[in-house]
Amino acid sequence: QVQLVESGGGLVQPGGSLRLSCAASGFSFSLYAMNWYRQAPGKERELVAIISSTGLPTVYATSVKGRFTISRDNAKNTVYLQMNSLKPEDTAVYYCGYSNYWGQGTQVTVSS
Repeated sequence: QVQLVESGGGLVQPGGSLRLSCAASGFSFSLYAMNWYRQAPGKERELVAIISSTGLPTVYATSVKGRFTISRDNAKNTVYLQMNSLKPEDTAVYYCGYSNYWGQGTQVTVSS
């Protein structure tokens, strides 16, 4: 069955960096675009970034453009989200997904 397992979240100070990973299994990973979403308390889930099956093109939410980078390694069935210059408003649970499948999420907290 499809499994998506996120990791790499944590507590970081404003201006800091984190790299999220999402290990995928149970489907032909290299054939699908992958997404990162996030959901902050009391808010709707927000699309953060999309990456095509081949790695290009990529699309970003305006709020993270220039600070976040999505990438993938099809040999490792893994998609990444490099997050730099983090802000308190980036605090959320981050999920990777494709089609109607989602992981369990990883918490990112940006606070001093």
